Amino acid sequence: MIELRRFAALGGADHGWLNTRHHFSFADYHDPQRMHWGALRVWNDDVIAPKSGFPPHPHRDMEIITYVTSGAITHKDSLGNTGRTEAGDVQVMSAGTGITHAEYNMEEEETRLFQLWILPDHDKIGSAPRWDAKPFPRGDRAGRWVVLASGRDEGECEEALAIHADARVLGATVKAGEAITYPLAGRKGYLVPATGRIEVEGPDGGLQVASARDGVAVSELRSLKVKALEDSELVLVDSA
Repeated sequence: MIELRRFAALGGADHGWLNTRHHFSFADYHDPQRMHWGALRVWNDDVIAPKSGFPPHPHRDMEIITYVTSGAITHKDSLGNTGRTEAGDVQVMSAGTGITHAEYNMEEEETRLFQLWILPDHDKIGSAPRWDAKPFPRGDRAGRWVVLASGRDEGECEEALAIHADARVLGATVKAGEAITYPLAGRKGYLVPATGRIEVEGPDGGLQVASARDGVAVSELRSLKVKALEDSELVLVDSA
């Protein structure tokens, strides 16, 4: 199954300092048909105005992954961690037993990012909270999937940031006219082109066309096949 979720039809709100769109039910946006996709609970598309951001607030028992598409975000938390994550890079926060954090755009330009929440595995609930971040150069993802964050036994993917969930967050950049596949093996996938325009092949050979910031919910496919109609930057969550 492939379900296309157009960016223009997503729920959300414009708070002035924050213009946000929600791929799943979040805050004042509630759609009982869009509560989660496998272990993926939240995919927010946030645009944060310069010199503004999220003041300190708490979380617990959630894996929170931030993928910056443009600008940068500065993180501070109750564990004493601080860090600045730039465009194309990723930060991960395992909220565990509880953590308070703030995320600010300290730049002179707006920051755009995807914030993903993934439910932790049942046996990982109540883990110690932690935070980590890492650069993932876009050039290293040219024409191939790179695992950005994972709670699976990755073996050769030791560079991925760790999360407490049977899930992967992956990134790829694909040139116009080129195609890329991913062995979904019947698991659930949620794909968003951060930039560009793509075709996604369905089980019957039919094609769905997704533009930048549209969501593509995929299930019951052995292989996810994507063709770039324009140069595209892709972010994918693979979860149980």
